[in-house]
Amino acid sequence: MTRGFDDLLAANETYAKQFHSGGFDGIARAGVGVLTCMDSRIEPLEMLGLKLGDAKILRTPGGRITTDAMVGLILSVYLLNVERIMLVPHTRCAMASGDDASVADRIMDRHGVDIHGMILGSTPDQAAGLRYDVSRLRNHPLVKDLDVEIGGFLYDVDTGRIQQIL
Repeated sequence: MTRGFDDLLAANETYAKQFHSGGFDGIARAGVGVLTCMDSRIEPLEMLGLKLGDAKILRTPGGRITTDAMVGLILSVYLLNVERIMLVPHTRCAMASGDDASVADRIMDRHGVDIHGMILGSTPDQAAGLRYDVSRLRNHPLVKDLDVEIGGFLYDVDTGRIQQIL
């Protein structure tokens, strides 16, 4: 059942032949950092009218702040010109279909793999999760005294619209 990577490497070869975006420094030109979900229905730059090099994009399951995401956001502020951070979960997210235990139950039922005890960040109350994450970031000791705007938003995967929640 393994497919290998030949199709993806061939597609990359086509991409590389038309690639003209090398050589810039990787600084967020628009000063924007975005944390969103790993869901493939989300195109972070396009949904915000941004282009390559404008923003630092981080993705986690559910768009939640994990330890690694927190590190990435802090580094983005201190090293990569980020002055505005958007936390953007989305509608119809698998990580909003229950709590960690119920998501782990589904994986156990479907695949016989036990991930109970793993911290997933699942919550059926996305607004509460977003409030928690925004507050956690705003109050982080390495961020709270900086002039950084932090907002919480919800992306609708069916309309493409973003609504500011916080």
